[in-house]
Amino acid sequence: MTPARTDVLVVGGGPVGLAAALHARRAGHDVVVVDRRAGVIDKACGEGLLPGALAAVLALGVDPPGHPLAGISYRDATRHADHPFAVGPGRGVRRTALHAALRERALAEGVTIEHATLRALRQDERGVEVTLDAARDEGGARSVVRAGWVLGCDGLHSTVRRLTGLDAPPRGRARFGLRTHYSVAPWSDLVEVHWAAHAEAYVTPVGPDVVGVAVLTHRAPASRETGSGPGSRPATGLDAFPGLAQHLRDAPVLGRVRGAGPLRQRARRRTAGRVRLVGDASGYVDALTGEGVRVGLAQAEAAVRHLDDAAAYERAWARATRDYRVLTTGLLAWAGSPARGAIVPAASAAPWLYGAVVERLAR
Repeated sequence: MTPARTDVLVVGGGPVGLAAALHARRAGHDVVVVDRRAGVIDKACGEGLLPGALAAVLALGVDPPGHPLAGISYRDATRHADHPFAVGPGRGVRRTALHAALRERALAEGVTIEHATLRALRQDERGVEVTLDAARDEGGARSVVRAGWVLGCDGLHSTVRRLTGLDAPPRGRARFGLRTHYSVAPWSDLVEVHWAAHAEAYVTPVGPDVVGVAVLTHRAPASRETGSGPGSRPATGLDAFPGLAQHLRDAPVLGRVRGAGPLRQRARRRTAGRVRLVGDASGYVDALTGEGVRVGLAQAEAAVRHLDDAAAYERAWARATRDYRVLTTGLLAWAGSPARGAIVPAASAAPWLYGAVVERLAR
């Protein structure tokens, strides 16, 4: 079998993978994106583009529809601390809308997108040979692609990371996420972060009549996608937030409840020969600070800029993720300590400090 050839093969066709493909295409490379899922891809996600993430998305030439976000509000049962973004608005964007906009742009710029599953990967000094299985509804044929470079953008449970031996054992207690859409008009232009004893709920307006709620907790969801029977409500994780649950009691649930996790993932390195790990595949701490998209897009640009220099990409990756790793690890440690209950009171009592943290996240 004579392998097909491309300059850059991107494994994983989510927003980070498509952004990497666009950067590679604009650098003059032939680019193929492969993903085991077809069409527009949905996943559990907070769906809030903070100002820095929105700027990065717009810089790629896409402008997905959504709802303006003016800031972040930390809330518990008795108090709240609000901070408006000083650097400009963010945007609540449904994951499917973001993916569709990036996919359309990538196809328009000559990126090839294929529906296939990665089965094997081996490389030498001149390239990477990848074995793919096409989807059953597309014949299920096996093929081999020879690429100059492979970008592993295939998420938390990255096959590229595993096949290249870059997996590292996770540390700390596992955390999981559930995301639900409700058919209700947004009641605020802030991202509300509700704190309970053992969970957080992120309320993000994503349209004129849709609000997304993402719940982070140590409790694993029953499945990554959960539905509901006739006349019943799906499990959404809101049992820890009685006030929020009461507010949304009569709001219809749209679509399926989606789950993700365990969230914390580690990689030994971000590079192995001609393979680069990008986005969640390169290592992930937690969704607590809502920076996943911004950090992933920065990594996508850096990976393409340093295709031929593994050490330079490792340094660029460290710079792009430093604030995220430090802030998220620190806040996660605080949230897992006996002082968890002081998080919202502290934000309310020290608005200057809370505001500084929010602005750091929003950049």
